[in-house]
Amino acid sequence: MNAWHGVGNLTKDPEGGTTQSGIAWCRFTVACQRRFKDANGNFQADFISCIAWRQTAEFVLRYFKKGNKIGVSGSITTGSYDAQDGSKRYTTEITVENVEFVGSRQDGGGQAAQPGNGQANRNPNGSIPGIMQPPRNQQQRMDLTGQHDNGGFMEVDDDELPF
Repeated sequence: MNAWHGVGNLTKDPEGGTTQSGIAWCRFTVACQRRFKDANGNFQADFISCIAWRQTAEFVLRYFKKGNKIGVSGSITTGSYDAQDGSKRYTTEITVENVEFVGSRQDGGGQAAQPGNGQANRNPNGSIPGIMQPPRNQQQRMDLTGQHDNGGFMEVDDDELPF
């Protein structure tokens, strides 16, 4: 199985374009902090090169910018090439299949960006086009007996708990 999942921060604004055949692409690097500290007590980070294609590439280019926290899943792709000095160079990158906003808008994880002005292109109701938003005035649902539906939860007194 070739699967990679990671969460980190973008090291710079994503770069992208289209191929000669019109397929959108996007390259970006994610800094993923390791879970443990080094001998000096500092966390180390790995810098993961990523490439996204088609709608995923367009999504990343439209809504992410340097510093945003991003969740990435995809597969590891390796390759090699001969450098100008004649040495063989090896490459490793993630071919992105899915990306997600991570964190809140306040800490930059959910802050969407539009190239050029750093602000999201929002609808009048504050939602971002193409991103599902829950209704703002969500009413309580009623079940078939006419009682309020609590989303599958039932109120329980502390006395009823076995612990």
